[in-house]
Amino acid sequence: MSSNAATTSGGGDSHPPRRNSKRPKYSRFTQQELPACKPILTPQWVVSAFLLISIIFVPIGVACLLASHDVVEIIDQYETECVPENLRGDKLAFIQDPRTEKTCTRILTVPKQMKQPIYVYYELDNFYQNHRRYVKSRSDKQLQDPEYEDTITTCDPEDKTGTGAPIVPCGLIAWSLFNDTYSFSRNKKDLVVNKKDISWKSDRDGKFSDKVFPKNFQSGTLIGGGKLDPKKPLSEQEDLIVWMRTAALPTFRKLYGRIEVDLEANEVIQVTLENNYNTYSFGGKKKLVLSTTSWLGGKNNFLGVAYITVGGLCFFLAMAFIVVYLIKPRRLGDPAYLSWNRNSAGN
Repeated sequence: MSSNAATTSGGGDSHPPRRNSKRPKYSRFTQQELPACKPILTPQWVVSAFLLISIIFVPIGVACLLASHDVVEIIDQYETECVPENLRGDKLAFIQDPRTEKTCTRILTVPKQMKQPIYVYYELDNFYQNHRRYVKSRSDKQLQDPEYEDTITTCDPEDKTGTGAPIVPCGLIAWSLFNDTYSFSRNKKDLVVNKKDISWKSDRDGKFSDKVFPKNFQSGTLIGGGKLDPKKPLSEQEDLIVWMRTAALPTFRKLYGRIEVDLEANEVIQVTLENNYNTYSFGGKKKLVLSTTSWLGGKNNFLGVAYITVGGLCFFLAMAFIVVYLIKPRRLGDPAYLSWNRNSAGN
């Protein structure tokens, strides 16, 4: 008995390992012993990579610039020209006076052939649709379901009429709806502007219900912009849907419609427009834009310039590395360039 007890209570080697140890189980993953690719950036690899990027990016940039150059645009700024000369000293009084004539005629000349479809845009400048209070002044539930007609807590200050009745659609975004109108003619024949499907399909199907109709809209003393047809559901009021997709920048374009006939070079287009929208109170500008498109979209040189800039920079760096390598080459992995070796050599 005493011999067994002595053996049991003997040296530490006989104790079993602790079961509650926090030491992780050994694996090649936890010990970071997995095989890995460790490329060595030799001068040849670096120069080849930069040359490859430049060879790919520069042609893409040129193609983007050529596509943008093929887009034909007609831009007409009219917020001053459509105010009578004797009233240009006080444009705000002109736009706010309902008795003044707002009809204006503009003449546009087609610079070169414009193939259909020709997109008609209105462009506003210095209009901050991204303002926090402006963006929040809407009720998405009210736009989607007639049962939420009274859900207007986020629509201040355009939430109710003076009698307390809810406004549908409520909020500053809808209240400020753009209301200039355009009609076009060529050789005294009207050019039809197709305003069907100018908004996003996802907006028409998901965000604006076909069971919600405008109610008490623009019925107050202060009219913000355009009016809506109370007999048409919101899902069919595409000017409103386009307007309520707010822009991120103070200068933006929104689609007004499409002209679905070709326009030939040097043709004269007569535009009869109603200059109703008040941009004079905040120093804004208004432009009418007619534009074709390319495989890349509308006219925009930024993408092409960006590709060419990056490709050109990579080509310059590749040439610089080649020159440096030829003038002052060095053996790869030369230990003479290590700091402690250079210090010892200097001493």
